[in-house]
Amino acid sequence: MTTSGTLHPDDLQAMRDWFQKLNECVNALDFAAGRKLITDDFVAFGTFADFLVGGDEAEHKQWRNVWPTIENFSIRLDEVRRFTSPDRLFSVGITFYDSTGYLDDGSAFDRTGRVTLTFVRKQVGEPWLANHSHMSLVRGTPATSHRRA
Repeated sequence: MTTSGTLHPDDLQAMRDWFQKLNECVNALDFAAGRKLITDDFVAFGTFADFLVGGDEAEHKQWRNVWPTIENFSIRLDEVRRFTSPDRLFSVGITFYDSTGYLDDGSAFDRTGRVTLTFVRKQVGEPWLANHSHMSLVRGTPATSHRRA
């Protein structure tokens, strides 16, 4: 595996496209569209469950506990770093995200975090699908947001 500078630019753009779709899903609270971005055997670490297996657990035990409580979710697309396998069928994407969180009293705070995802695809040129995610807040960021719709 090699890092960003020596890799095919189409692979990076496909990853940025995936992250942009995630931005749209989170901000629209579109869980069904979010499920289309992951594999059937998706696994993740979560805030509300230590280990999530499959799309049902990711959606119901993590996404539905976070997405509705934040606003302005945005992956930093220009900061994406990645590693890609020589056959270009597996990749790791690493970057930061920003969002607005809310304290229990309703006041807003900057909610910045880090994301690492692994991606797979069956053929070069196909869109990436995530098969693992690990998202965490930067140190000192409140762990829970309390947005009231």
